[in-house]
Amino acid sequence: MCGRYSLRAEEGRIMRQFELYQTPRLIRRYNIAPSQSIPIVRLTPDGQRECVMVRWGLLPSWSKEPKTDYSTINARAETVATKPAFRTAFRSRRCLIPADGYYEWAVRPGSKTKQPYYIGLQDGEMFAFAGLWERWQREDTVIESCTIIVTEANELTRTIHDRMPVILGERDYASWLSAAARQTELLQSLLKPFPSERMRAYPVSTAVNSPRNDSETCIKAVDEESG
Repeated sequence: MCGRYSLRAEEGRIMRQFELYQTPRLIRRYNIAPSQSIPIVRLTPDGQRECVMVRWGLLPSWSKEPKTDYSTINARAETVATKPAFRTAFRSRRCLIPADGYYEWAVRPGSKTKQPYYIGLQDGEMFAFAGLWERWQREDTVIESCTIIVTEANELTRTIHDRMPVILGERDYASWLSAAARQTELLQSLLKPFPSERMRAYPVSTAVNSPRNDSETCIKAVDEESG
């Protein structure tokens, strides 16, 4: 799964990479957690890209109550097209979720605690998770929310966890967002593990375990024994 990530890129960099005219006011984030407001890139009705803030944890439009739980922060690539909570959004409300790294926890041999790892691209550059967004509305209350799609882990990350978020290459951004790209086969072909040779992973402090900690300390490498 993907339950924490970071986004430290400046607004200008986000605008260039995702071909945006503007973005919401953003600050550097080192430990983004579920239920928080996060930026996503999606298409407007006239086909333009926009960046908006939504809640992480998808709230289906048919939900009776304006609440969700951690089970909808991620959608499995294998069932995203058919699972009731996600299938409508998969057909018509896909989005890109800017990030520059994410966290995963590995079991420590002989220990009850887990070792957190920070995982990202070899060059440290920003990338995009494949995501879905949804709009829930009852009378005057509107809640927009999103989920990150996850798939099987690649060779690098499976030593830490058996799942990883779907990371899209820049050349796939348009296909993923396009309102015309409704073919399940085409979309499913994008939901694959990112190449191991283009990624890196290293142990970090257990400070990241608490969402209250949101500083550069979260991404600093540590020895596994001292994490």
